[in-house]
Amino acid sequence: MLLWILALILSLPLATGQAKQTNDPPDAPSESVVQTEDLLLGSELAPLLAYAQEYNPELRAMRHEADAAKTRIPPADNLPDPIFRTELMDISNRETNKRTSLLPSEVGSTRYQLMQSVPWFGKRGLRRGLAEAEADEALARTTTTWAELSTQIKSSYAQYYYVAKSQKITHSLLDLMVQMEKVAEIRYANGLAAQQDAVRAQVEQTVIKTTLIELDNTERQVVSHLNALLSRPITSPLATPERLPSIPATARLENYTALENRIREHNPDLFIDEAAIHASEKKRKLVYKNRYPDFVLGVSPTQVDTAVREWGVMFELNIPLQLETRRFEERESEAMLVAAKARKEATLNRVLSLLTEHLSGIVAAERTELLSTSGLLPQAKVTFESALIGYQTGKVDFATLLDAARQILNANLEILKAQTEARMRLAQIERLVGEDLL
Repeated sequence: MLLWILALILSLPLATGQAKQTNDPPDAPSESVVQTEDLLLGSELAPLLAYAQEYNPELRAMRHEADAAKTRIPPADNLPDPIFRTELMDISNRETNKRTSLLPSEVGSTRYQLMQSVPWFGKRGLRRGLAEAEADEALARTTTTWAELSTQIKSSYAQYYYVAKSQKITHSLLDLMVQMEKVAEIRYANGLAAQQDAVRAQVEQTVIKTTLIELDNTERQVVSHLNALLSRPITSPLATPERLPSIPATARLENYTALENRIREHNPDLFIDEAAIHASEKKRKLVYKNRYPDFVLGVSPTQVDTAVREWGVMFELNIPLQLETRRFEERESEAMLVAAKARKEATLNRVLSLLTEHLSGIVAAERTELLSTSGLLPQAKVTFESALIGYQTGKVDFATLLDAARQILNANLEILKAQTEARMRLAQIERLVGEDLL
């Protein structure tokens, strides 16, 4: 019995780092995405990301909005529709004593006017530039939506992995407690221990079962959250997660400068702010163009009876006399441009601060995992083995043995917690960088 328990202790699951996994979200899901909707979906992270990129409704909505913004670019610099006007002169025919009529050939004269509005020079190009900047902003918002969605999926998957492995570790501890109860019963039957030892083992089993109930509840919540992100039915099953993505060498504190440069180039929030700056610049220039008038050009033939007797041309322009209104509009555009630039600066400061925080978090998590793997867990196993032998010989009480068993559980959970924390930090860094780290 003693050797069996020792073998069980040595076989307790030890959460370790897994092989490197690439999680680049593809531009379009592979043909096997739909097939992964079965029980295989959930075993690894990459299929979850591909599935979400294809089926998440919020992401689809943002894509359609970006497409809609693109369609506004070509007509942005088009001239407005021309205006056609008809004037029937002397419809009562007082001079000719004819009957009143609305027919062009039966009135005194009919004037036709065809007019075309023409904006001031440069306005059309600015309107197109403004439409392009707004399209870029919509595209950046789509990228931000995907970055946020993929981060949530990565974090939820890490939590799902933590819960699944915690269940396995806890079940192993429950099996250990069952064997410890048998040892206590044998010692009690031989008069070597009190019956209280077996009772305490049973109490500990109840506590562990309560923990397993809590873990089952947490697992259901995490699975529901993942299904919601994937736009699947909330109660759809997911396969047991097999591995966590490895921490790439680029996600290291010593690579801060390289990561900062990548953030400046690829961060989706900065893309939005930069597009907003471009849009504000175009709006400001367009507002200043309102100091100058727009034109209306026209041609007007005049019909008498059934023939055109006269031709005329027309030139019209608005007079921008409301200078105070123009000045307030210009001040508004200047203020909006300054605000857009300040917002980008604030975003950069916030992102770089978060980068430092998450890089430090990865370092701390990896150091904790290393310390627990190389020190805490082996020490806990040695302590338990010693306590078990001591209990067999009557030198150690059952409470000490239980405490030693709990230390093994805590050590395994500490390793698993550190691994999960590191991957969640990695997901946040990739969110800031705007792309997966390789």
